[in-house]
Amino acid sequence: MKFYKYQGAGNDFLIADNRDGSVQLTTAQIAALCDRRYSVGADGLMLLEGSREYDFRMVYYNSDGSGGMMCGNGGRCIVAFAADMGLTHFDFEAADGFHTAQITASQAREKTVRLKMKDVDGYEHYETLTGPKCASEGYFLDTGTRHYVHFVSGLDAYDIVGEGRDIRYNAQELQPVGANVNFVEPYEGGIMVRTYEKGVEDETFACGTGIVASCIAAHADGIRPSQAYDDGRVRYDVKAKRDSLAVDFVPADETAVRDVWLTGPAAYVAQISVEID
Repeated sequence: MKFYKYQGAGNDFLIADNRDGSVQLTTAQIAALCDRRYSVGADGLMLLEGSREYDFRMVYYNSDGSGGMMCGNGGRCIVAFAADMGLTHFDFEAADGFHTAQITASQAREKTVRLKMKDVDGYEHYETLTGPKCASEGYFLDTGTRHYVHFVSGLDAYDIVGEGRDIRYNAQELQPVGANVNFVEPYEGGIMVRTYEKGVEDETFACGTGIVASCIAAHADGIRPSQAYDDGRVRYDVKAKRDSLAVDFVPADETAVRDVWLTGPAAYVAQISVEID
C-alpha cells in the first residue's frame, strides 16, 4: 500500500489517495502504521476520498486510530497532497463540515496553505476546573476538535505533557470525551502555543485547530491582535514549537467568530510503500 508523508509545522501525517475506495484500514492497523518505534510513525493518518458535492473528502484519524474530528494542520497537508495529485481547486468536506483552501505560495517540497476553518458560535470560560492538578482558569471551545486553552508564563519550561494529561483526563467539565489542551503565552506581536493532543496522548509540534482555538481565546481574553483591519477582521501571529502560523477571523459578537482562516506551511516528506497485515 502506498502512503505519502507530509508535515504541517511539524505535525506529521500519512496520507493515501483513496478516491477509488480501495483502502480499508482497521483501528489497529492505523495505530500500528503511526507507531514511531515499530513502523513508519506519524501524528495521524488521512485518506483523500471522493465527494459527491466537493472536490474531495478528508477522512482523518489520530495516531491511536480514533477519528471523527477535524485537524487544521492535517487539512493544510491534505490540500498540499491534493495539489501534488493534480487538483487545482480545494473545496472539501471533513468531519466538521465544509472547508475551502488556497495555496498562497509553492516551492519544490513546501507550500503555504490558507485554510478556511469552521465558524465558532461560542466558548465557555472557567475560573476553575474541577479535578486534581487541573489548571485554574481557561477557555473551552470547539474549532472542529474540542480544545481547552490555558494562559501561562514561562511556556518554554512548562510541563505540557504532565499538566496537559491531568486536564485532558481529570477535568470534570471536559469529560467524558476530554479535550486537547493548549498552553499559551503572549509575546509582543503575537502568541506562542504548545499543545497536548488527545488521541496522540503527547505534545505535538503544532496543532492547527488548537492554534485557532488559542487565537480566539486570546481575543476573548483581551490580548491585542497582531493586526486589526478596518473591516473588523483581526489576525494573530503564532509561534508553534518550531514554525510560525497565522489565524485571522471576524469577531461577530462577544462569544462568536466568523470567517476563520488558518495559514501555515505544509511540506511533502516522502513516499512510502508498506505491507498491511
